[in-house]
Amino acid sequence: MAWMSWTLPTALFFIGIGVILVGMTTWQILSPCVERRGFLPLATTRGDRLFIGLLSSAFIHLAFVALTDVNIAVATVLCAFWMLILMRWG
Repeated sequence: MAWMSWTLPTALFFIGIGVILVGMTTWQILSPCVERRGFLPLATTRGDRLFIGLLSSAFIHLAFVALTDVNIAVATVLCAFWMLILMRWG
């Protein structure tokens, strides 16, 4: 693991993804979900919405880094709200 520069933000990011995956797996075991339609133009499960949310959050962060000088924490807060909206109504 010496090949990667493990900084605190990097470690927290991967720990957060791991916690999300464990939480989603536990939720699926306790309460299996069915596909449903929200504002997304396709029927999705919780896992689908999580994947779409993580992928779109990566693009939001990339856009903030490439196009603005705003602190990356602003993008993180924006992505947290986006994930909440997507998981609830997507």
